[in-house]
Amino acid sequence: MRITQGYGPILGSDHHHNLWRIAFLLVHRMTVTLLYEIVHQEKLMVCFTLDIVASTTAFQIVARKNFCRISILVIFISSLLSIDKAHAEGSAISGNYQYQLVQQGKNRSYFVHIPPHESSAILPVVIYLHGGGGNASQFRHDNNSDAAADKFGYIAVYPNGSGVFSDKLLTWNAGHCCGYAQKNNIDDVGFIIALLGNLESRVIHDKTRLYLAGHSNGAMMAYRIAQERPDRIAAIAAVAAVRPTEKKTTRVIPILQIHSIDDPRAPYNGGIGPRFPYTNHRVKHYSVPESILSWVKNNGCRETPSLKERRTNNSHTAELYTYGECIDNAEVQYWRLTGAGHGWPGSETGREDTTGPATKVIDANEVIWEFFKQQSAKPIIE
Repeated sequence: MRITQGYGPILGSDHHHNLWRIAFLLVHRMTVTLLYEIVHQEKLMVCFTLDIVASTTAFQIVARKNFCRISILVIFISSLLSIDKAHAEGSAISGNYQYQLVQQGKNRSYFVHIPPHESSAILPVVIYLHGGGGNASQFRHDNNSDAAADKFGYIAVYPNGSGVFSDKLLTWNAGHCCGYAQKNNIDDVGFIIALLGNLESRVIHDKTRLYLAGHSNGAMMAYRIAQERPDRIAAIAAVAAVRPTEKKTTRVIPILQIHSIDDPRAPYNGGIGPRFPYTNHRVKHYSVPESILSWVKNNGCRETPSLKERRTNNSHTAELYTYGECIDNAEVQYWRLTGAGHGWPGSETGREDTTGPATKVIDANEVIWEFFKQQSAKPIIE
C-alpha cells in the first residue's frame, strides 16, 4: 500500500502540496522583508522610540536600533520555522481540507473539517460514512455535520466510498452489501485503517478518541469495522441499518443504534428491502432487535434494557433504550423511532419520496455526539 502526501485547503496531491508550501514561504518571507524595510525607514520604531527617551548618545541609539531590527527578524524567522515544523508533523489549523491516498492500487479520498478551537486543544475525531449511492460531499451538505463539529468541538472526517465513478453513486463493502464495493471486493476496512494512519500524519488530533458514525450502507460499514478492528476506534454510531456481530470481538466497543420501525428501506424486522432507485438491485437487511441483541451479548451487557428518555414531535416519537452493566462500560444504546423514514434524523434532503418522512424528533448529530463524548478514551493498539 502506498500513501500519497497531499496537503492544503480543498487540495490533495504532491503538486498542490509543494505549491502551498512555496506560497507559505513566499508570504512569510515577504512579510519579514517588509517589516525590515519599515524598521529601516523608521516608520515602525517602537523599540527605537523608547530608546531615544532613555539613551543619551548616538551610539546607543544606533545599537538599540539594530538590536530592534534583529529582534523582529528573529521572531519572524522562528515563526516561519515553527510553521514548517507544524507542516512536517501535522497541523490542526481550522478549515476544510481534502486528502488522498492509494489503497489496493486505487486512489481514495477524504475530506476533513477542523472547527475553530484554542491552539492548545487536541480535538477528537468523528469519521462519517455516507450511505450507499451517496458520497462524502453529499453527506456533509445534507446532514449539517460541519456545523455540529463547530458546535461541539471535534474534527469531522468524510471518506468517499468507491464506485464506477469517482465522485458519485459510491458504496461500501460491508460484507453482505453493497453495490460496486461488494461486487469488486473492495477492502474498505483496510481503507479506513489506512485513512487513520494518513490522518495522523496530517492533522493533530486525539488518537484515543476516534469515532465512527455511518448512515445506511455506511452504518453497515461502521459495524464491520467494529467487528474486525475494534482496537482502532472508541465507539460507533449507526443510523438506519444494522449488522450483527459474527463472533466475539477482540475488544468490546460502545454502540449507538438509531432506527425507525417505519423505515421503508431497511425493514425493522429484517428481510429484503425495496429496489435501489433506478435499478433492480435489492438488499437483504438484518433484524434490528436481533442485531442489537448480538452486540449486547458481545459486550456482556444486561440483556433487559432501560427506557432512559422519550421524545415526541408531531406524530413522531423517539425512545432511548440503554443496555447497561457491560464489560468495560461498553454500553449499547438504541434510539427507537416511529413515524420517521430512512433519512438522517434532523435533516431534510428533498428525497423523502424515496427515503420516507424526514423527522425532527431527534437530531442525529446531537445525540450521536452526546453518546460519543460519554465514552472513556480507548488506547490505540498498533
